[in-house]
Amino acid sequence: MNQQTTTHRPVALVTGANKGIGRGAAEQLGALGMTVLIGSRDAARGEEAAAALRAVGCDAHAITVDVTDPITVRGAAQLVEERYGHLDVLINNAGITGSGQVAPDDAQNQIPSVVDVDMVRAVFETNVFGVITMTNAMLPLLRRSPAPRIVNVASHAASLTLNSDPDGPLAGLVPSAAYSPSKTALTALTVQYANELRKDDILVNAVAPGYVATDSNNHSGFLTVTQGAAILVRLATLGADGPTAGFFAEEGPVPW
Repeated sequence: MNQQTTTHRPVALVTGANKGIGRGAAEQLGALGMTVLIGSRDAARGEEAAAALRAVGCDAHAITVDVTDPITVRGAAQLVEERYGHLDVLINNAGITGSGQVAPDDAQNQIPSVVDVDMVRAVFETNVFGVITMTNAMLPLLRRSPAPRIVNVASHAASLTLNSDPDGPLAGLVPSAAYSPSKTALTALTVQYANELRKDDILVNAVAPGYVATDSNNHSGFLTVTQGAAILVRLATLGADGPTAGFFAEEGPVPW
């Protein structure tokens, strides 16, 4: 037991990590000495990202997983079990906006009164149900960690407080029946997991990375991937006295 403790190398799995904020978080965790697993639906893109991180000194490996496909999720859990026997950090980063499926580069297709319900279902399938599928599959491995952490990537758009303020920072956003509600549901889900897992010393928090320049917004964001990923990494590496059931951005707690 003592030998296992002294040789324990932290392992982090980041979904949707072949690009964007997920890849940025994986690189930062790798720089801290963790083994990082690059979760990606596309095996080739995942391996390309992992190779790029290895080139800068990270212990990075691709793992093919589609959070909407329980078979690939179970396969990912089995792979982690066989190779490492435990998991220390799970970052549920994979997500979709829904915008563009009907009207490319346009959020108008999310207006509640005209939204395509199938699109809403698809967004929730990834952003909410996929998180449940992934988290539940990885929990047995997380319970073997001395300091397990779960980070769910939400958005400032998840905040009911910010959304309902007609003069607030989100006042100019097009009303959303898909993306924003899915992230609101994710923050609520985060609290429920945190309450259940508190007794197991598993810290579970949601994060809002901010308006980061990524493919999902045609790189119109004003934050870099490095800046956006920082809050993910901070919550993934919390000490034992760190918060749980919280919702945080770089500037501090985000109102519910």
